[in-house]
Amino acid sequence: MYREPRQHQRRSVIWLCLACLLLAGALLAWQAVAQQAERGQERGSALVMTLEGAIGPATSDYFQRGLSIAEADGAELVIVRLNTPGGLDASMRDMISAMLASDVPVAFYVAPAGARAASAGTYLLYASHVAAMAPSTHMGSATPVQLGGGGVPGIGGEPEETPDEEGGAGDDVGGTEAEEMSDAPATSENGDSDKRRGETAMERKVLEDAVAYIRSLAERHGRNADWAESAVREAHNLTARQALERNVIDVVASDLDDLLTQIDGREVVMADGRRTLSTEGLAIQRFDPDWRTRLLAVITNPNVAYFLMIIGFYGLIFELSNPGSLVPGTVGIISLLLALFAFQVLPVNYAGLALILVGMGLIVGEALMPSFGILGMGGIVAFVIGSVMLMDADTLNISLPLIGGVALVAAGLMLWVVTRFMGLRRRPARTGQEELLGSEARVLEGFQGEGHVRLHGERWNARSEVFLQPGQVVRVVDMDGLTVVVEPADIAPGEGPSGVNDEENAS
Repeated sequence: MYREPRQHQRRSVIWLCLACLLLAGALLAWQAVAQQAERGQERGSALVMTLEGAIGPATSDYFQRGLSIAEADGAELVIVRLNTPGGLDASMRDMISAMLASDVPVAFYVAPAGARAASAGTYLLYASHVAAMAPSTHMGSATPVQLGGGGVPGIGGEPEETPDEEGGAGDDVGGTEAEEMSDAPATSENGDSDKRRGETAMERKVLEDAVAYIRSLAERHGRNADWAESAVREAHNLTARQALERNVIDVVASDLDDLLTQIDGREVVMADGRRTLSTEGLAIQRFDPDWRTRLLAVITNPNVAYFLMIIGFYGLIFELSNPGSLVPGTVGIISLLLALFAFQVLPVNYAGLALILVGMGLIVGEALMPSFGILGMGGIVAFVIGSVMLMDADTLNISLPLIGGVALVAAGLMLWVVTRFMGLRRRPARTGQEELLGSEARVLEGFQGEGHVRLHGERWNARSEVFLQPGQVVRVVDMDGLTVVVEPADIAPGEGPSGVNDEENAS
């Protein structure tokens, strides 16, 4: 009788103990998760970006936005996977300036296998806080390329051949574009390093500026400044292993995890002093190019910008020649604005742009005031020359087939205008009395002598020697002031009203 309450109490105690154990386990698990999250926040993350292709305005914008995001999120490190043949000097310098002023260390990592950091990529590697490469990658060929006529230098060029892993360092001269700097050989047989690639004063100035720039970056991070200079002057190249042995880079890593492990504890030079990296086990946060970067990359492609300008110009011309069409004008304005935006950030030669505009104006002038092809031919010549001169960097040239295609379209338009104009000149006059003679009219009411006909949709006074039926078709044979002289249309020209020739009547 008293056992049942005791058994009930025992069960309650057991259930209470189990509940306490479960609660304690949940608290311990929550505490572990919280501590892990706290450690993760303290440890931070590494922001990973990817730069592929030529360095340009879109690349620079993407890189600087990535740095801003990393600083706002408190990232410990920014890793940039790099694979580039080179690019614009201005965009490269903007990226380097942002990197040197960044509060977050930046590691440039040439990857994957087979990638390269040529030309502008070499400068970016030297400027980075950590320079790393994957196996089977290479770097170098940093000679600036300058178009004649005082343009903006480009840091670009594709190496002719890649040195082998076991081969000698720096024996290859990189890039056909680099060879355009001078007709002189890169090095003389006696190893005279004083022979410069540039022959003109402007080329020497650009070359010396590039040498001083890359040496300052090398000295800042304690890397091989002498080889950096040879990469600029002689377009030398190195493989990943050779670059590590010559103190050009800091690490050769097979993947991101290997990179984070190797640079853990490394001391880097920041804008505010030295800092020791703590990178082992960092969480990876990726920042891939978004639609804005891709759109900017497409618009700032010289061929696309050039084509947008052509579409915009002709769209406005068609709208002005056919007011109210709306579609050509709308497309033209949008295309022209996009082209102007692209030209704002691209190294445009304004003399070339002026020649293009003059050429288009002459072609339009040929259409409005035909000059038997003189204005049109001059416009096409100016257009082609301006198109070739438009871009002031060898790495961003406009495709010659595109220029030729647009020029052929313009030439076809001009030929059509000239042909049509010549055809109009051969046609008889179609105004005034000459235009009415031979025209057919319809009799409004029957008459002989004076009456009325409908001619070209208008009511005219008419005179006829024969009786005309209402609705009968007649032909205008003469004019007497504002009165037309008509005859039945079924009478052949030159015959009298009775069907007898006028010459026979005269005889």
